[in-house]
Amino acid sequence: DYLTEIRTGGLNRRWPAAYELSRQMGDPAVRSDRSLGPALEEAFDESVDPKVRQYLALALGRLDPPLSARAVASLTKALDDPNDEARLAAIWALGSSGHPAVAERLRPLYGSQDAGIRKMVVYALGALPGDTQIPTLRTALEDAEADVRWNAAVALARHASADGLSVIRQMLDRPYVEGAVRRDIGVGADIDPVSDVMISGVRAAASLREVSLKATLEGLSREDRSLKVRQAALDALKHLEASVSN
Repeated sequence: DYLTEIRTGGLNRRWPAAYELSRQMGDPAVRSDRSLGPALEEAFDESVDPKVRQYLALALGRLDPPLSARAVASLTKALDDPNDEARLAAIWALGSSGHPAVAERLRPLYGSQDAGIRKMVVYALGALPGDTQIPTLRTALEDAEADVRWNAAVALARHASADGLSVIRQMLDRPYVEGAVRRDIGVGADIDPVSDVMISGVRAAASLREVSLKATLEGLSREDRSLKVRQAALDALKHLEASVSN
């Protein structure tokens, strides 16, 4: 029904349908429909509305990898989309494609003057298999923007590289992160970007089995103001203990 609305509905009905469809893609039962992938690809290729293309790119990226050659080709073409949001969505979706060769197309985009593009490129490179992107991720550790550096450190950790360890240490330092995060969050807001950064750092430390961070993690598990950070630190400590015992 959403696809029909996207392809034949009025202009003001298409992008909400694409948005809802992209949300539905989180359901494994939806993704298991084998007819959905080709239908999404066709709808994406037909669409000219930037918002529709943005949400359809997100939907394609939520298909179980690897994506089809047609989907990869269409998303790669969308990297030249004049709309920033549509381009960011295409980068994210290609990072979820499961194709190592996609990294070669994404790597040059790290040279963008737009920090948002660099951040998303680094994230996508970290999500892709293979190691051709490692030099770009190492370069991104020196990026002028803190959140790009954070993404680079986490991406390297996903590739079992401790090259970003010094950045991960910074991610576990609440005062440092609070000073680096630009967006102010009001009291009672559900979004806590400082804790989100710290949790990403905690999980990166755990994936690296970095025992040198054990004392820091222990401190976070006892003293951090965020219960979510404390729980993430406790989980990381269990992971470290299990890796040492093995």
